[in-house]
Amino acid sequence: MVLTWQIVRFQLKETFAIAYGNYTHREALIVTLEKSGTKGYGECTAIDYYNISLSDFEVILSSLKSKIETHSIVYPTEFYALLKQLDLPSFLRSALDCAYWDLFGKLERKSFLELNAVNFNTLPESSITISVDTVENQITKIMKSGWPKFKVKCNHLDAHDVARLLALGKDIALDSNGSLTKEDCLWFENQPSVAKFTYLEQPMKPGIENYGILHADRFTNWMADEDCQDTSDVKQLQKHYRSINIKLVKCGGLTPALEMIAEARKLGFGLMVGCMTESTVGISAGAVLAPLCDYADLDGANLIANDIAQGSEVVNGKIHLSESHGLGIKIN
Repeated sequence: MVLTWQIVRFQLKETFAIAYGNYTHREALIVTLEKSGTKGYGECTAIDYYNISLSDFEVILSSLKSKIETHSIVYPTEFYALLKQLDLPSFLRSALDCAYWDLFGKLERKSFLELNAVNFNTLPESSITISVDTVENQITKIMKSGWPKFKVKCNHLDAHDVARLLALGKDIALDSNGSLTKEDCLWFENQPSVAKFTYLEQPMKPGIENYGILHADRFTNWMADEDCQDTSDVKQLQKHYRSINIKLVKCGGLTPALEMIAEARKLGFGLMVGCMTESTVGISAGAVLAPLCDYADLDGANLIANDIAQGSEVVNGKIHLSESHGLGIKIN
């Protein structure tokens, strides 16, 4: 097995504005695992508010290259055991885990869905992100869009803006990226009309000192993002959050994501498969989990202008899963 990687700079179609800042581009690390001419691909992006440094990841990959390349081809869960032993950051572990699932499936001539007996007859539709802006501009974008579901970014609570968004009668979720106060959250969960929002994601900065005041049984469908990094976080969120956003780079890849989904389902959580602003490499990996989830937020590749891959696609919210082996990823 041969391990290679490259850093790619993705230009965004328009400025991506969230509570953490404004972004015009993203950099991503594309990992390739190759065996006998067959290649598997994985991706992780540089996210400043997660303190992700792709140059640091390159140093790590160089140091462990021989350990990975000399490893025999085994079932992906066994390969993941090696990744766990190497004590890698979750973003890098995810890129390697996804690349291996893609490679293994291609070598076995089976898709990820076949390997895991996933029934994919029913798929949720994906939302499209509406960046932080004036509510007038956000409403204009929503009304012009061909997508049926929207994740609207906000940077604080404005009750008037909330009312205007609800009045649209559209399928809308709110994502404040941790910008709300505790007072804001108490206001939200005691407003009956707020139940019309599909979910309200990561209202405050992560930590029990914040989310401890949230109530899962009120009007709001609180959804944990940064507050739920992996399976170990799930149980303690039960009283406070009703749903969980599962992102591969947060939990460490497809292998732990499957475990996380199983555990969260036992506890009655609603589930969403989410993404960063990723190319079709990362989106194709996330898309295979969509049949196991209630919601999807897989618009990442739709936000970039210079995609580098082919695979699963999201067209106006409809998820079109690749029928190819592995994760179905091809680099252009």
